[in-house]
Amino acid sequence: MTDPALAGLLTPADAEALAAAVLPTAVERFVGGAAGAELTLRANRAAFDRLHLVPRVLADVSSVGTTRTLLGTESTLPVAVAPMAYQRAVHPDGELATARAARDAGVPFTACTFSSTAVEDIAATGAATWFQLYWLRDRGHTEELLKRAEAAGCRALMLTVDTPRMGRRAADMRGAFTLPEGVSPVHFGPRPDGVPRAAGSGVSAVAAQTANVVDPSLGWADLDWLREHTRLPLVLKGVLDPADAERAAACGADALVVSNHGGRQLDGALPALDALPAVAEAVAGRCEVFFDSGVRSGTDVLKALALGADGVLLGRPVLWGLAAGGHQGVLRVLHLLGEELESALALAGCPDLAAAARLRTVPGPGGQPR
Repeated sequence: MTDPALAGLLTPADAEALAAAVLPTAVERFVGGAAGAELTLRANRAAFDRLHLVPRVLADVSSVGTTRTLLGTESTLPVAVAPMAYQRAVHPDGELATARAARDAGVPFTACTFSSTAVEDIAATGAATWFQLYWLRDRGHTEELLKRAEAAGCRALMLTVDTPRMGRRAADMRGAFTLPEGVSPVHFGPRPDGVPRAAGSGVSAVAAQTANVVDPSLGWADLDWLREHTRLPLVLKGVLDPADAERAAACGADALVVSNHGGRQLDGALPALDALPAVAEAVAGRCEVFFDSGVRSGTDVLKALALGADGVLLGRPVLWGLAAGGHQGVLRVLHLLGEELESALALAGCPDLAAAARLRTVPGPGGQPR
């Protein structure tokens, strides 16, 4: 039986209030917070709010299609679950609940380097699993993770390129955030540098641990090493500049994620939605283009598609659903997103996702239509 509270959710964003009611304050801030004064966090939403769609009429939308192939994986929606760390801090079932919901909804799930559940256990749920990689100081450990991801059956490798270090997240620093008891990054096993520990007043233990293990020297030349050590399709997550997108496509990246890390890295960075059209134009179909940062609704997904994205990654609403109701909470969020997208497509005169890519948009007062 569906939890009455979950049944009462009408939009994915509604799950935020349910999550806030059950999460410890420190964990809620860890999930919802961002870097600096949170300017980019707010700008991500403002970019969606000011972008207007220009619907088409007299289109036959008696049947609306939402399926898409993402990195060779058939998905019921142009959506994948974004990589998010330490999900057992949000709900005891953590990544297993989220992966099962992604499986049941028919969308890919991205396992994280800093997952609180092993990639082997995540893949065993039957979810179409991608693996997100942070570039580690220990190259041997990086290679070990690549082998584990491949052996587990992961279908793609997503390298995060916007995190040479963690952004200064004031809420975590003020509270000297550390993970709840029993939650740890299991891919680091007993390694002493891999477990976030209390780091003192004004210091986030998670940020301190990230600084210990993530290598800030990551450069373009390292992509060659990565290609030599994995056969998986390669995705670069965290691209905003079209020059970087052009270079990534020239280097043979299979996909890019246009993202500012949900505002959690450089505060004041360009809203990801504003960066999307130029990045899509720069790669010109040579690789897939995904989008994240600020997606809260099916209409947001449609706007990203209209600006050139092949698909989106969904982040915080998934964690809100997880906190609110575990597997069923995440599944409810994903189903609502699908219902909203189907409705938005029909009302915009788009019988399929190809038509969505042809929609015109007007970016705010005085903006030029696309």
